[in-house]
Formats: sequence, C-alpha cells, structure tokens
Amino acid sequence: QVSLVESGGGLVQAGGSLRLSCLVSENIANFNAMAWHRQAPGMQRELVASMHVGGRIDLGESVKGRFTISRDTAKNTIDLVMNNLKPEDTAVYYCAAHLLSGTYWGQGTQVTVSS
Repeated sequence: QVSLVESGGGLVQAGGSLRLSCLVSENIANFNAMAWHRQAPGMQRELVASMHVGGRIDLGESVKGRFTISRDTAKNTIDLVMNNLKPEDTAVYYCAAHLLSGTYWGQGTQVTVSS
C-alpha cells in the first residue's frame, strides 16, 4: 500500500507564502504523475499542479504565476510552494500519486488564508 503524507499547511495572511511537502513511501518515478489537488468547503476537488513522469508541469489557471511544484526523486518528495496567497486559496490540499490504474491520496493538509 502506497502512503503519502503531507505537511506544511497552516494559517497565513493574504499575500503570504507557504510550502507544502508530500513524502511518498515509494519511488515517485514509478507513477505517471504526481500532483497537488485542493478542495474548499462545498466545492469539488480541483487540480492545483501536476508534474508528469517526463517532467511536464500543469498548473491550474488560478494559481499560475503564484504556485510552483517541484520534486526530489532522491527523497521521494513533492513540494508545492505557494506565493501571494489569496483568501480563495483556502482549502484542504491533497497530494496525489497518479497511475493509469488509479490514484493514491494523502490525508490532506489545511491551508487557511486570512484577508
């Protein structure tokens, strides 16, 4: 069973920054893509950023220019650096490991941005 453990969430003022980290129990090169998703109360889960095995990066429109995704294959970690945070970024952020056959999810970490 693959485990993903997120860390780094918290409360921050608008305009501030946070760094989320996801530690994966297996070699992240084994997955088609690693990603961060988020879910705000009453909303559907949405993609924030993804990094594919070949290195391609996809970012959600609302976070382009503010968020950056990166990986450390030696440590099996996926990081999300979030700058210029806005109240609408408030959500539970989930790390995900995607395979063609399915997805493994972390337990989520809360990010709250105050105005």
